[in-house]
Amino acid sequence: MIESQELDEREVDPDPLVQVQRWIDDARNDGVRDWDALVVATADASAAPSARVVLLRGVDEQGFCFYSNYESRKGRELTENPRAALVLHWREQGRQVRVTGSVSRLTATESVEYWDRRPRASQLSAWASRQSQPVDGRTALETAVEEARARFGDDGDIALPPFWGGYRVVPDVLELWQHREDRLHDRVEYRRARDGSWVISRLQP
Repeated sequence: MIESQELDEREVDPDPLVQVQRWIDDARNDGVRDWDALVVATADASAAPSARVVLLRGVDEQGFCFYSNYESRKGRELTENPRAALVLHWREQGRQVRVTGSVSRLTATESVEYWDRRPRASQLSAWASRQSQPVDGRTALETAVEEARARFGDDGDIALPPFWGGYRVVPDVLELWQHREDRLHDRVEYRRARDGSWVISRLQP
């Protein structure tokens, strides 16, 4: 059953990132499955789009963070065209967040801090996979993982790969969407003004 709650543009937090964090906390606390599933849409230099689901790995005062192989398709596209669109969707709560903004890489320190918290098996997989590149069967991929395991052993730290790290999407437009009955959904948009402040308005459904 999809919830039908009210979203009033006069009552949201003036900072969209604070408001989105509240919604994320609601989803997590309510046991929403895959509350951190984040659609990331990118485009190459010719404006051909592509999209995929990754894991949201943080919201800070600047924007939304996720991690990837820099040489993957999205990594290459973000090098060519450092802008992205994001979508978070929590069906059980009838909520959606849409974001567009500029993208930059996280600092090496930020990437290392996250990398060090990853399971060892995930670290080995990151070293083994040349993400988005063709591979000659599953066996070849598993062999690459075993080669990484032989290289790093079964204990001790595994270094952050030079081709892997984090991205931050800094929003210039962010929309909150709340399901309402009869398709009269509530939509509240934050749009960044020239002085860096946020202009809040209601959109028609």
